[in-house]
Amino acid sequence: MTPHRILITGSSGFVGGYLRAELAAMWPDATVIAGAADVTDTAAVHRMIKSGAPDVVVHLAGIASVPAARQEPDRAFAVNLGGSIAVARAIIETSPRCLMIHVGSAEAYGASFRSGIALDETAPLAPLNIYAATKAAADLTLGAMAGESGLRLVRFRPFNHTGPGQSGAFVIPAFAAQIAAIMAQTQPPVIKVGNLEAARDFLDVRDVVRAYALAIAHAEALASDAVFNLASGTPRRIGDLLETMIAAAGRPIAIEIDPARLRPVDIPMAFGNAAAARRDLGWEPQIDLATTLRAMLPNRS
Repeated sequence: MTPHRILITGSSGFVGGYLRAELAAMWPDATVIAGAADVTDTAAVHRMIKSGAPDVVVHLAGIASVPAARQEPDRAFAVNLGGSIAVARAIIETSPRCLMIHVGSAEAYGASFRSGIALDETAPLAPLNIYAATKAAADLTLGAMAGESGLRLVRFRPFNHTGPGQSGAFVIPAFAAQIAAIMAQTQPPVIKVGNLEAARDFLDVRDVVRAYALAIAHAEALASDAVFNLASGTPRRIGDLLETMIAAAGRPIAIEIDPARLRPVDIPMAFGNAAAARRDLGWEPQIDLATTLRAMLPNRS
């Protein structure tokens, strides 16, 4: 598929900037529309889709972190579930041939990670927190809408992804911010941390947005119920990632456990199987995570 008009909800967020760059590189003649409507305003979403007349909508807008969803659960459901439904309904009613790319989260697998294996898309969604529940609910609801209403839909379940510009609410940029403060001599050479033993599957954000673009390119060949994990297949201990960043900073930095940052870890290890994305999209991660981590640190020169 060669898209002509691509609308991105949440285009001003962390992932949105990288996605815009990827789309511009792949389809320089396509019009990319910043979907600025509040997704909890159904009428505004309807007007946005109708006036934009897109042939692709990439739905990024959402409450993006576990703590934010925990603090405001009603809003998290309104945005992540209600907003996704609003976008899908507007597409069905105004642009029925439009492709919807829905960005969910591998957090939705939750308790299924207790199997200790790399999960593929057949693993049950078993969320363990409010954020994951909102993402699972949206994923399942959109799948049902595609079956009932003919919505052209591709659902993604990306695992952890990071890169320069990500909010300090996430673990890797939080480490990077402390290291930057140490290098600027505004913080003593000690990083305060919580639990470092959990292992997670990390990707560079640029690899993730490339998958979204590939889904558009391959849209005509994809099944109407296509679901894709985006994962490296390798669990990485959080503490090891921090050690890599400290080594890249090139100066002595101590690590100190801060009891206030400690949280119980229900899932010690979470990683995914992305064979479907390799098979159907020709996608696999290309950027080494160590390169990503170095890019998130200030220039030592």
